[in-house]
This record gives sequence, structure tokens and C-alpha cells, in this order.
Amino acid sequence: MRPALVIVGAGPRGTGVIERIAANAPELYAGSGLDIHLVDPHPPGAGRVWRTAQSPLLWMNSHAADVTMFTDDTVEMAGPVRPGPTLHEWAGLDGRTFADRQIQGRYLRWVHQQTLAALPPEITVHHHRRRAVRICGPRDGRQQVWLEGLDRPLNADLVVLTLGHLDAEPDAEQRALTAYARAHGLVHLPPDYTADSDLSALAPGQRVLVRGFGLAFVDLMVLLTEGRGGRYDGDTYVPSGREPVLYVGSRRGVPYHAKLGYDLTGERPPLPRFLGPAQIDALRARPDGFDFRRDVWPLVARELGFAHYHRLFTAHPERTTASWAAFEEKYAAADAADLDALVAAAVPDPRDRLDLAALDRPLDGVRHPSHDSLQEGMRAYLEEDLRRRHDPAHSPDLAVFYALLSVYGQLVRLGDVGPWWHGFFSYLASGPPGPRLRQLLALSRAGVVRFVGADMRVAAEDGVFRASSPTVPGLHIEARALVEARLPGPTVRRSRDPLLRALHADGAAETPDGLLRVDPADGRVLDRAGRPHPRRFALGPHTDARSSGAFTRPRTGGPAFRQNDATARAALTFLRSLTERAAA
Repeated sequence: MRPALVIVGAGPRGTGVIERIAANAPELYAGSGLDIHLVDPHPPGAGRVWRTAQSPLLWMNSHAADVTMFTDDTVEMAGPVRPGPTLHEWAGLDGRTFADRQIQGRYLRWVHQQTLAALPPEITVHHHRRRAVRICGPRDGRQQVWLEGLDRPLNADLVVLTLGHLDAEPDAEQRALTAYARAHGLVHLPPDYTADSDLSALAPGQRVLVRGFGLAFVDLMVLLTEGRGGRYDGDTYVPSGREPVLYVGSRRGVPYHAKLGYDLTGERPPLPRFLGPAQIDALRARPDGFDFRRDVWPLVARELGFAHYHRLFTAHPERTTASWAAFEEKYAAADAADLDALVAAAVPDPRDRLDLAALDRPLDGVRHPSHDSLQEGMRAYLEEDLRRRHDPAHSPDLAVFYALLSVYGQLVRLGDVGPWWHGFFSYLASGPPGPRLRQLLALSRAGVVRFVGADMRVAAEDGVFRASSPTVPGLHIEARALVEARLPGPTVRRSRDPLLRALHADGAAETPDGLLRVDPADGRVLDRAGRPHPRRFALGPHTDARSSGAFTRPRTGGPAFRQNDATARAALTFLRSLTERAAA
């Protein structure tokens, strides 16, 4: 019998694993036959999220030059580099374009086709347009992967899960809100992938509370405005009359920071400096484990500060009072209590100092006397964010962005560090394109979007939904519709994916935040005793080794590429051992 590998999930991550199999097979699996079964009801390459059958109004969240599916020599991996074009090179786009998701879907389909063509002739890929619903089989024997609607399983020597973003059963709060809406004739849309949401229940002119100010909100905003026939005339929005009125708030009360609109010239900060492999090894070796806020965050903050001040001192020395060499020496030696005084002495203008707490919660302590005053204040905030994010005079912001990428790449090796870090990273480093915030400004001026404030609270009472925020004391906004503008949490226990739920029931370990635990070395699924399963692997956002962003920027080390390579090499090595034993 030919060895068989089942990959569940045909999106970018599944393609990435097959690409690494193609790259490593000449060294590790030369001349041996192998059947790869790719299981996914969605199109191979693009998968669900990047399928071409979605609105052309929805954009990618990255510049076309910052999206690649191919490795380069900055990736620390054992396998060979196989270079290829970025999205902008393949599509012939300006590198600073934010391509729509249909174009990205076509790029991913092409990459998938190229990947299949690069496989040795003795390796064959079979695509099954179905959902996998269960895996069973002994630890030391072949696995059976059951597919929806079939009465016989796929037999596999190894299984790799590359499931991507998944739907989840609502938590207790969401169930209660849905029940309340049903009982009172209201509309409640729970967390969902916005492109798949049915928005038809949101009527023209209807007041709609929106909880969430990240990328899901941006998609919602687009689909309910341009998607309903509105248009932009310069910086003015011309309504179609079919838009609802969106009252949006969140914990921070502000949208994610706009994408930076310039490139870094000159010397990049030498990263990692304070949070690198040695520090990660030390944290992993702690017998009592680690606490993110106590043990990890100080190193993260020091790293981000190092990048910020390296750029400020080397690119904008006129705004400092010391040489970089002198400041760096003191910065490295200073304890946390002395850092503020050191920075204040060397950086006279407070606007040039890195204040992570203020960045994280810009509306803390801010109070407005009226709802209209908040609208004016928020428009001023957005205008300043857009100005700063497109002004190279503030290039320390871009240095911090590179530090965030470096930190994320290191933290992948720690496993699950909790949801706060991922939210903070996305807020600073993975915000919307600048043009989207300009559209938000236009919608605010047109009265189609109204801001609620920070720490938005939603109560279900008196037959309506009622929103409030301490940003405007005494504010109460009533509405008959509530949209939760965020993706459902990637929890194993509440996942609507039957395969993940079955894995959990079968003994797979989960983190306190509900992620599937995997061996950070090669992605093998761990059981509740911490043992890696010899025949089951998992990669992606449902695991505690998830990597930053949807795609890798060229020449940034690519943690996802490193993970894909490690998993592919482990799989090929295992499969080769099976063929050698069979031949003996």
C-alpha cells in the first residue's frame, strides 16, 4: 500500500504545507510514492476566506508588495528556499495597492497550481470537496479520516490539520442576546466572518449598534454603504438612502491604527535585541511556567522601545539630546523604574516618546459633554492618525511595527500567550488601509456612522438594546439591532467544526483560552498529558502556535514558513521510515 497523508484545509496554509513537501521531498523522500488527500469543500488555494466568489468591494488588509506565499533566505528553516513572486509582482500591481480579495484568491489558486506542478511525479494529490468530520485510529497505527456524506473513511498514515478561521457556537452572553432578540422582535447578529453574514435584516435608516472596531467592522461598513449603492465623491460620501445608521464602539472606542503609508529608509533597528531566542528558551525552561504580564510583557515593551528610540536617535537626532551609543548603553542597563527619567532627559518632546499604555487605550480618562462633541473629537483623532501614519517624520512608528513583527515571531515559540497580546498586535500593526479610515471620516460627516466611545456596554432591557460608554457620561443609545463585529474566538470546545470537537473529546489538549495545544517544534497535536501524537499535526489560528497575520511579508523571517517546513520535514521523515520498514 502506498503511504497516504491527509491534509484537512485547502486554504493558504494547506498549500504552504504541500509547497514545503515539494521542496523537501528530493532530500527526504526521493523515489517513494505518496498519496496526499486534500480535504476541503472550498476552492483549493484560496479556501473559504480568500475565495473569488465574494464582493469585489472587500480588500486585502496588506499592501500587495507585503504578501507572499514563497520562502526567502531570511526564513530560519532546515529545508531549501524556493522563491516566487509576491502578489504585486504576480498581478502587475503597484506594490502599495490594497488588492481586492478576488485578486488574492486568483493569486492563491495560481500558487496552489504551481505547488502541485513542483511535486515529484510519484506524489499525487487528490482533492475531496467535502468536510472532514472525525479522525480515529490508534497512536501507533493508521488513522481514519471520515468525510461528511461518505460511509467509508480515508485511510492515512499521517494527518495535518490546516483549518484556518472557523465558526464557533455562541457563548452564554451571545445565546442570551439572541434569545432576547427573538423574544422582542429585534435583530442580533453574533460574531461571524462578515463576508458570510446575512445583513439583509438591517433596514435602511435603522439605528444599529455595532460592537467591535477592528477589521470585521471595516468589512461591515463597506458592505452596508458602497455595498448598498452609496459612493464617494472625493472626501464626501453620497448616500444611496439604503444605508442603516451604525453606532459603533468597543473596548478602546477607536478603530485599529491605519496602515503606515511610507517605507523605512536607512538603517533598520537591529532586532531581536531584548526578546530573542535566548530569552524565549529561558521562559520555556521555567519550571513554574510564565505569566505574560509579569514575565513576558516587560521584555516586549523593552524591545518595542528599543526599536522606537533606535530610529529616533539615528534618523531624527535633532529631536534628541544625546548620542545613540550613549543612550543605548543606558537604556540596556536601566531598570523599569529608571526608564522614564532616562527617556525624559534624552527626548525633550513628549510626543517623541513611546507611551504604550496611551497607545493601547487612547480614550482612557477622556470625557465628552455630549454625543456630538464625541463625534467631533473622534473625527479629529482619525485625521491625526491618518496624518501621522503617512508622515515619515514619525518613522519611529514604522520601527515599532518591525519590532512587533519580530516579537510576534519569537512569541510563537511560547505557545498561547493569551488574547490580549494578539489584540494589541492587530490594533497597532494590522489595522485597515488608510483609504478605509478616510471613508470612515466621510461616513461620520454624512451621519451614517456615529461613534459611541470606549468600554462600550450593551444592555438588553425594556424591549430594546441600549448602549452606553463612560466617554460620554449619561449617554444611552437605544436600537432594535445589534451586530457583533468580530470573528468568533478560535476555541476547540465551542468550534462548529465537528472534527475539532471530536479531537477534543478524544483527549487532545487545549489551552486556557481554548486553542489546540501543539508541539512548537513541528506542530504535532499534544494530548492532556503533554505527549505529542506521532501521526497528527495541526497548524494555524486554532492552535497555540499561530503566527502573525494572514500572510507573510517578504524578508521578515516568516514564522509560518518555518512551521510549515518543520511539519513537512517531520511528516516526510516519518513516512520514509514506514516505507523503509515495509521494504525490510
